[in-house]
This record gives sequence, structure tokens and C-alpha cells, in this order.
Amino acid sequence: MSNREGNLEAPTRHPLDWKGDDFYDEASLNKEMERVFDICHGCRRCVSLCGSFPTLFDLVDNSSTMEVDGVDIKDFRKVVDQCYLCDVCYMTKCPYTPPHSWNLDFPHLMLRAKAVKFKKGEVGLRDKFLSNTDGLGMFAGIPIVTRTINAVNGTKAARKLMEDAIGVDRNAWLPGFASRKFRSGASPSAAHPVRNGALTPGKVAIYSTCYINFNEPGIGHDLLAILDHNAIPYVLVEKEACCGMPKLEQGDLESVAEKKNINIPHLAELAREGYAILAPIPSCTLMYKQELPLMFPDDEDTQLVKEAMWDPFEYLVSRNRDGLLRTDFKEALGNVSYHVPCHARVQNVGRKTADMLQLVPDTKLNIVERCSGHAGTFGVKKEFHATAMKIGKPVFKAMANNEPDYISSDCQLAGHHIEQGMREAGLERAEMAHPLSLLRKAYGI
Repeated sequence: MSNREGNLEAPTRHPLDWKGDDFYDEASLNKEMERVFDICHGCRRCVSLCGSFPTLFDLVDNSSTMEVDGVDIKDFRKVVDQCYLCDVCYMTKCPYTPPHSWNLDFPHLMLRAKAVKFKKGEVGLRDKFLSNTDGLGMFAGIPIVTRTINAVNGTKAARKLMEDAIGVDRNAWLPGFASRKFRSGASPSAAHPVRNGALTPGKVAIYSTCYINFNEPGIGHDLLAILDHNAIPYVLVEKEACCGMPKLEQGDLESVAEKKNINIPHLAELAREGYAILAPIPSCTLMYKQELPLMFPDDEDTQLVKEAMWDPFEYLVSRNRDGLLRTDFKEALGNVSYHVPCHARVQNVGRKTADMLQLVPDTKLNIVERCSGHAGTFGVKKEFHATAMKIGKPVFKAMANNEPDYISSDCQLAGHHIEQGMREAGLERAEMAHPLSLLRKAYGI
């Protein structure tokens, strides 16, 4: 037992030993959950973050012993099901992460439990369907198909059938499909000269992500316009599959490895050629910066891609520090309520989106740094949608402060979730726009 209360050092993370003999052993998993849950029960700093911790503490408090040993091991799954792997407890709250001797990694323990559940064949068709973003993306790019699907998804009768059939909540916001994919409609780069800075490579490769490619390609076009305005040459990643985050959230680690084997060779080649690789969705950036490197710590190409991967605003702010970014903004943005998504917070790059938007004259930011509750597929599931809206309530309220002209989040799913929550709560209405769209607007391009 450690005599030291918490860490004085920054949290570090061990590689995920998902191929080890012990990883899928359920008895070993339950023993580790008992150990970790007992420490969490004695601490309770994370009670406000998500549903996992209140669920755990209620199980303990309502048990016969009022300790973890009084909780039925079968009920541990209730804690696991509430975790959507945002990583905020690990990166911002937990005082017992390594190098502390108690060695807690709550999100990766939950990931291990999800992987055991998946391996046992206990993940349903609905979850496999929602996490198959490449498969769902086949609907995009065919105008008559996308118009039909988008129209059907907007009807109450169809949403009720979807809820009854696969458990997608009838009230949850769902993204539509684009009539033309981003990758097929992206303009080629102009022949700008490559100007490397002290902090930034002078050429960019775009990993478009499933969401931008299939659902909202306009955000990707906004990024290309910003790069072109700043005379930064770009290319699109030659071949691209899902980053694997939706599969990771289901515990389907073999599918994550399959996606990695498609993407990493192309991305590593670009990294070797000196490109900064930009992904405009935080979850995808995080996958390459953290989760894949932890799953494949000895894979040279994966580690190379980790070093070459940038959040777009991380890149743009560093480009500005190099003195190579234009700040000839033509349009003020007014009052912007900006939400910092969890998967951006845990990248440890700071509030780079806010730093960039604050360069725009006559623009005032209201920064909200708290989980919106959407969490990928979590917020659309029948059994969790109400919880997702409850988690988001403080965010919805905070985003309405200062009568915003725009509400914005780097995570577009969170942005739509916040927009829905604000509307249902009767809060101040404002236009929802991705930060890249706002920056393009400020440039007047």
C-alpha cells in the first residue's frame, strides 16, 4: 500500500497488452476490476465525469457490506457499459495513474472488459452495425440513395421502426449522408512552394476521416480552403479506411488491427516524406496519437505516424508561431460558444482551437470544457440516450451564455448533440458551425 497521496508527476501510460495470455482471462479481469473499483470507491473524485462512477458507487453503497466485496461480480458490467472511453478520468482526474504505485488505468481496464465481452460473442448486431463506419459509408456518394435515406431518417415512423428493430433512440440526432464524398470532390492543391518552419512541416497530408468523407464533406473543403489561403500544399492520403475508434469502443481489437494494417503503411510513407498529417476529427487524431501506438508499441511505422499526426488547429497555431500563417481576417465572428471535446482535451496539446479563433478581431469566446455526453455511438442508443442528454445538460446551459452568434465544437457529433440539447431545453438558439468553417468564414474565403 502506497503512503503517497496521488502523483506529483504527469500521468504516463503502459502499452496495452492485448495479445498477452492474461488479457482475455475473465477471472483475472474480475480480480483487477475488484482492485481498481476498491480504490475508486475510496477516492470518488471522478463521480461527475460519466455514468460509470455513479453506477459503481451506487452498487457499493447499496450492497450488504457497503464495500466492493459486497457487489455481485455480474454487476461490474453495468459499470463497463457506461464507459465510452473518453479518457478524461485518466488524463485529468485520477491521482493514481502510473507512475503511482497503484497503477490505475480505468479506461484501459474498461476496454479490456469490453474486449472480453466481444470475444465471448456478447456484442449485439446493433453495436456492430453502428461501428461499421466503412460499411455505412457505402450509402454516401449516391444522390438518390442518400436523399432517400436522409428523408426516411427524418420521419417519426421510420425512427420508431429503427428504435424497435435495432435500438437506436428515436429522438437522438443522427448524421445524414452526403450526396458526394469529400475524397471524390476535393480540389487538388495549387503548386505552392514548400516552406518548412522551425515547428511545422511545410506540406500537409489530409486523412479525411469517415465522418468528413461520408457525412459532412464541407468541413473538409473548409480545411483545404484554409490551407490554400495560407499557401500550404496538400495531398489526400492515397487509401483510407476507418481509424478504428468505433471498433475500439466495442472491444473489437482484431478489427482495429485490420484497419491499422490498411492505414498505417500509407500514412507512414507520407510521414517519411516529411508531411504533417492532419485529421479534422479529434477521435481519429487521438487514435493515431495514442491508442494505436499503445496497442502496437513495437511497430516502427505506427510510432512514426504518431509523431507526424496533428490536430488541424495544433498545426495552424504552430504555423503561426513559425511566422508562416496569414492573419488577414476579413470578418468578425462575434460571440462564439466553443466546446472543447474530450478527445481533444486528452491529446495534451492545449486549447489550440481557442488560441486560433482568438486571433480573429472582434471575436469573443465562451469556452466550455466539459463532456457533452454524446460519445460516438453511446448517445444514439436507446438505453443510453437519456443519460447522454443528462450528462450534457451543464454543457447545454453553459454554451447558451453570452448570447452566442455561433456554437462550435471540434467534434461535430458533439456539436449537433449540443444543438439538440439546447433546443430541447429552450435555450438561446445560435448557428452551429465547426471551428474550421468559422475560420474559413473569418478569412472571407
